[in-house]
Amino acid sequence: MGTTHETDYLIVGTGAVGMAFADILLTETDATFILVDEYAKPGGHWNAAYPFVTLHQPSAYYGVSSKELSKGTKDQVGLNKGLNDLASGAEVSAYFDEVMRQQFLPSGRVQYFPMCSYIGDGKFVSKVSGETHTVTYKKLVDATHLKTEVPSTHTPNFTIDNSVRFIPLNDLTRQAEPPEGYTVIGGGKTGIDACLWLLENGTDPDKIRWIMPRDAWLLDRENTQPTLEFFNSTMGAQAGQMEAIANASSITDMFDRLEACGYFLRIDTNVRPSMFHGATVSKLELAELRRIKNIIRMGRVTDIGRDTITLENGTIPTSPSELHVDCTASAITNVEMKPIFQGNVITPQMVRSYQPVFSAAFIAHVEAAYDTEEKKNELCGLVPVPNHDTDYLYFTAAFMRNQFVWSQDAGLKDWLLNNRLDGFSKMVSEVDPNDKEKMDILNRFRANAMPAMGMLQNFIAQLESKEQPNG
Repeated sequence: MGTTHETDYLIVGTGAVGMAFADILLTETDATFILVDEYAKPGGHWNAAYPFVTLHQPSAYYGVSSKELSKGTKDQVGLNKGLNDLASGAEVSAYFDEVMRQQFLPSGRVQYFPMCSYIGDGKFVSKVSGETHTVTYKKLVDATHLKTEVPSTHTPNFTIDNSVRFIPLNDLTRQAEPPEGYTVIGGGKTGIDACLWLLENGTDPDKIRWIMPRDAWLLDRENTQPTLEFFNSTMGAQAGQMEAIANASSITDMFDRLEACGYFLRIDTNVRPSMFHGATVSKLELAELRRIKNIIRMGRVTDIGRDTITLENGTIPTSPSELHVDCTASAITNVEMKPIFQGNVITPQMVRSYQPVFSAAFIAHVEAAYDTEEKKNELCGLVPVPNHDTDYLYFTAAFMRNQFVWSQDAGLKDWLLNNRLDGFSKMVSEVDPNDKEKMDILNRFRANAMPAMGMLQNFIAQLESKEQPNG
């Protein structure tokens, strides 16, 4: 015998996206909610994160709109020194637990069902009791669409001999004694985190071998700071980005200009990146990563044997005394895009580049404030999850289109100005018109935005014409 429920919104997933979405509707409407999640506590993948993980962008941009996560401090030591604080995984988990216990549940409008699997058609099953629940709802919110893959639960897509010392990144802190060497597998942000942790803990960089199937364009964290003191870095990078795109003669020239103005960074200036995931590093972190000289660029691993690692483009030796660290989990596994508003289903996705959590909050506001599905989808243009370097073009054009649409709506402009997850609107609004240096930066941005949009559309057309079959 199951239990039946009735609610306005059935939200599947209490990770950052689900929590940020629910928070806005809880604040801006009188709706009721049922939240369902497979984990024992809210926070989604943070429940299974590796011990030394931190946010990669300032804490000020993360969490739910109604509660600050940042301590409002700058780091005084470490590789993020001088920049705004980055919450640890433990801090993020505690934060979401507190939001649920202190804000959501006391409202009387939220029911929360942890340790439950959603099976479709308004039904979910408890993984503890086995009880089946059936929900009658007005809207279903699939907050699991942009699902984050974590190292501890990731299954590698290559074979591994039983004799090989092979661990997920989560187990790196549990080693009883040092191996002869470390082989870090994966060139993304997880691989970066593994290498930085090893170096920070005294590992000789010559004992680290880094298998990097693709080099990536990286973002400078100094250019993402939310406070006015970093205006020249943050908005200067935005202005530089617009200038670089607007003045580019080709896609290759555009990336060169973006690097020259400081918008993009790369680990090895002699290797052309082909990947872009939006990963963020500090200049201090970049300097550390460059200490690792043994970087293997032979494609993806296909097999790890007792004595040999086979890659797409060759082989390298290994041994049972080498520790192989798996960092091949993708940050976001589902790149399929679908309409955000479709009938009685809402599927939060990115509407602002680099910020799925802000995007979820924005989508919830649009749900609360606008009537028609057509209008809601018009305001919530999809920003695709990037993978290849050229995805930067689509990603940036989609976000710029959204920014323009939002700027035409007085109500939205006011909401953005007052939402804590939107650091840039407030920063720009606080500029003194008599501050020539800052006004010059804003004028550079404004003068180049439309030409940049035109150039992006031109480059996208070039890319798409190359992809069409001949004849």
